[in-house]
Amino acid sequence: MKNRWNDADAKACNGDPLKLRVYTSHLQGQEPDLVLHGGGNTSVKITETNVFGETEDILYVKGSGWDLATIKAEGFAPVNLARLLQMAELETLTDIDMVKYQRMAMTNPSAPNPSVEAILHALIPFKFVDHTHADAVVAISNTPNGDEYIQEIYGKHMLIVPYVMPGFILAKKIYEMTQGFDWSTIEGMILLNHGIFTFHDDAKTSYDLMVRNVSLAEDFLAAKKAEELPETAPQDPDLLTIAKLRKEVSSAWKTPVLASLNNDPKAVSYSTLPNIPDIADRGPLTPDHIIRTKRNPLVVGSSPAEDVSQYVKAYGQYFEDHNPGDLTQLDPAPRWAVWPGKGTLAFGNSVKNLNIIHDITNHTMKSIYQAEQLGGWKALPKKDLFEMEYWSLEQEKLKKGAKPKAMQGKVALVTGAASGIGKACVESLLAQGAVVTAIDISESIHDFTQKEVLDIRCDVTDMAQMEDAIKQTIVQFGGLDMVVANAGIFPKSYAIHEMDDATWNKSLQINVTSQQQLFKLTQPYLAAGIEPAIVIVGSKNVPAPGPGASAYSVAKAGLTQLGRIAAMEFGGQGIRVNILHPNAVYDTAIWTDEVLEARAKHYGLTVQEYKTNNVLKTEVTSRDVANLAVAMLGPLFAKTTGAQVPIDGGNERII
Repeated sequence: MKNRWNDADAKACNGDPLKLRVYTSHLQGQEPDLVLHGGGNTSVKITETNVFGETEDILYVKGSGWDLATIKAEGFAPVNLARLLQMAELETLTDIDMVKYQRMAMTNPSAPNPSVEAILHALIPFKFVDHTHADAVVAISNTPNGDEYIQEIYGKHMLIVPYVMPGFILAKKIYEMTQGFDWSTIEGMILLNHGIFTFHDDAKTSYDLMVRNVSLAEDFLAAKKAEELPETAPQDPDLLTIAKLRKEVSSAWKTPVLASLNNDPKAVSYSTLPNIPDIADRGPLTPDHIIRTKRNPLVVGSSPAEDVSQYVKAYGQYFEDHNPGDLTQLDPAPRWAVWPGKGTLAFGNSVKNLNIIHDITNHTMKSIYQAEQLGGWKALPKKDLFEMEYWSLEQEKLKKGAKPKAMQGKVALVTGAASGIGKACVESLLAQGAVVTAIDISESIHDFTQKEVLDIRCDVTDMAQMEDAIKQTIVQFGGLDMVVANAGIFPKSYAIHEMDDATWNKSLQINVTSQQQLFKLTQPYLAAGIEPAIVIVGSKNVPAPGPGASAYSVAKAGLTQLGRIAAMEFGGQGIRVNILHPNAVYDTAIWTDEVLEARAKHYGLTVQEYKTNNVLKTEVTSRDVANLAVAMLGPLFAKTTGAQVPIDGGNERII
């Protein structure tokens, strides 16, 4: 375990205990072998003078919702220390009441809720307290001889605490164990199956003790030759299996979710362990992870529908076996899966959640493999895990989750996405909560910075490049639900008798043939998608062509006809296909200020008059077209297919 302390950085805190608390919290939060995604908590005790001139001891403890890697001073909740110590003396206290009384004892009502371990931090008679869920410590304790191993490593200088539920029960357990106890004889505590505490009146020393004691566990694993996972080359995944599995999980979850494949060589190695179905069913690395990962992963077999059905049935039995009678079952969908020979899959309604699950499961796999070499992975009993999963405080967190956006958990692909209508479609889809694969031949496609965008520079006329783009989409997002066929060109105008073959063929290749290839490649995944739909960006030139634009008009008319046929052919799989016909959309790359001024002058109009030269006297923007395209992908058009909708402000020739 690397010690990340830096004297210069610490000196910049100017001896301020809260700044030092923030600093050493960051040191631990940035070490994934110690803390994962909101896990762990830290505190500092500070004597302050209140508005009445009275001195009082305040516990600044990590607030709910904050992450140690990024926490700021305002992320620590200030709680009256004396009140917390009084609470520890109570015989019983529900965790809901504990949270309420802790909040009542705060000296700043705008601060976040204090950690559920605030009372425990208060009981420890040292200024700085650190608590993590170190992988190595948990891996050792989660074995048949874990208690003995922990005693061997830590018995002389750490208080070893049997597993009990976090919150008031744990605080009460420590309170009872330490009556008349000499705290100066220990460096910290080991909570079996849970984690490790260290503490000291000096911030650096408390942090150093954390590093030292976790290193002892790592050294023990090394001495026992508990090696890390080897690397195994991944097998090519069946992409359609991923898409079908994602759809089944979404159905069990009753909401669209994403899926992401981890085929890192170590994940593949874990998935090929001969007893993987048994290992996978034993439980998570720590009980804290259960709200993210559920008790166990799905093990992928030969049939996605059957696999998920069996998982759902088993979860229902698990709930029935442990429900005291007054609880409502949560959704029974898995949060991750082990796919033998292929790696692991994460399921979630956002890229952020997928990444969190991958991080947690990567550490879980590593620790389980090491524990197997120490006599076998042995997680907590199902009863204890159930109590954690259905813990009232964890359920309160779920209730407070933000309402999902309309397209949360759905996957879209947009061609011609680097500018104009395509770029606006990507932005509109993101605003609705979707993730997007954005494709364009231009380098500027990489201007997207959102983690919800998979930006791919790709020639839509190159079948191999498009196949690879779709493969990346399925691996990263799990499936495909929506396609915006927008890529196209507007070739230079020629009269028919002056048209050269290259201009004609290029227009047909990009505006029609590449679209046919796109539909051919995406159709199997759309058929396995959620409320699948295609929107084709056509042109006003289809119903109202003009002279000199035969290469463009004929190609767009062919694309429209292709869309009409696709609507009929794909309808049986529930895939909707609709067509937009924009006109006079001037905020695109081809319409420079110079071109606009020249065209307006040609008609004797100002630029603004030219841009609003339609029945409604309104300007049509890329954003307007994108908003309608996204609406047509959504539930408002759920019963519409094969439609052609103009978006042009009203064109007299079309009307």
